[in-house]
Amino acid sequence: MWADLGLLLVGAACAGTGGEAFVRGAVRAAALLHVKPGLIGFTLAAFATSAPELMVAVASALAGAPAIALGNALGANALDLGLALGVSLLIGPSVLGQGNVNRDLSAALAIPVLTAAFLANGVLGRVEATVLLAIFLGWLVLVVMQERDQPGLAAPAPRAELARAGGLLVLGLALLVAAGEAFVAGALGLGRTMGWDLFIVGATLVAFGTTLPELATSVVAKLRGEDEVGIGTILGSCIFNGGFIVPVAAFIAPPQVAFREIAVTLAAGVGLVLAAMPYYRRPLGRTRGVLLLALYAAYVALLLLLRPSAG
Repeated sequence: MWADLGLLLVGAACAGTGGEAFVRGAVRAAALLHVKPGLIGFTLAAFATSAPELMVAVASALAGAPAIALGNALGANALDLGLALGVSLLIGPSVLGQGNVNRDLSAALAIPVLTAAFLANGVLGRVEATVLLAIFLGWLVLVVMQERDQPGLAAPAPRAELARAGGLLVLGLALLVAAGEAFVAGALGLGRTMGWDLFIVGATLVAFGTTLPELATSVVAKLRGEDEVGIGTILGSCIFNGGFIVPVAAFIAPPQVAFREIAVTLAAGVGLVLAAMPYYRRPLGRTRGVLLLALYAAYVALLLLLRPSAG
């Protein structure tokens, strides 16, 4: 148990250091490449910080335990919106653009709703996975088309500066992935010690470990005044988890799970997206952050209450 706790501490340390390095590199690289910082957040940051979820999904599917993959990806979405965005809003308000609402939050809402419909019969097959993947790819094309241009920037910096920015990105990503790996290893050990079943472990402890990179990146971005990177990372990771990671796991080994076992997690994902909507185009502030954190805490409590032990 103490070794597991040590891994959690190592993961937390790597996440903080990696988040700082990655945000600095992302902002500098965006300026050098003449793209909006949000594009770095939605693509590179979102995909890279979701790498732990992808590795867990592939490994668990290949090992014949797709319930962990499904629980991890769905649970990570609840963590991204409830914890990562909630903590970020406690630090300071965020203004979501119309593109975030129409494009990103709409996709983040549609994917869990469709996933719930597909899993109503207890199986997420390859045909359904193809539909989810198509939605993800369509969203990705829109992001690249809408976020790639940023007029009015200065001339590109020398290659040495681009190399330094790239070095920070690589260092940050390596530390963030290491943070997720260490935290997942510790979380799995604690889950076994507590006797939780696979879906519970995936949706809570493993999900927190694999979401630690997103949490670190969003907090560091907020503290550095680069909210566009943080918001892009959170929303991009949500869509990546549900639209790419879940289908990849389903292609390897279609998960078979009773709908009642995942209903709470799916409902939490939908509810948190609705709670994150910026109604009347007003900024999201600390009150919304408290609401998101409270909803996430209620979700975890209900999940543990309904599935308290190994099954």
